[in-house]
Amino acid sequence: MTVLQIEIEDTRPVKAHCDAAHLHVTLADGRSLSAPLWWYPRLAAADAAARNAIDFMPMGLHWPEVDEDISIASILRGQKAPGAVEPGRAA
Repeated sequence: MTVLQIEIEDTRPVKAHCDAAHLHVTLADGRSLSAPLWWYPRLAAADAAARNAIDFMPMGLHWPEVDEDISIASILRGQKAPGAVEPGRAA
């Protein structure tokens, strides 16, 4: 296995769920990530059932009912969806 294959395997999501305010992801290497739902407006606007109907992919997550894809790399970088605005900061 190459170093890149090991890194991809280590960052593979193995568990994920959304609560009212955050997306929570557990990676294969044991790390836990959380990101605010407001980073992902389509996900934040979805109902709880749609937010928790998640397909796992080797490098990220997919929500078929919401048509949202989020890579693990983007969560690690703190990359928000285009147009995401923190609640209370909207003009």
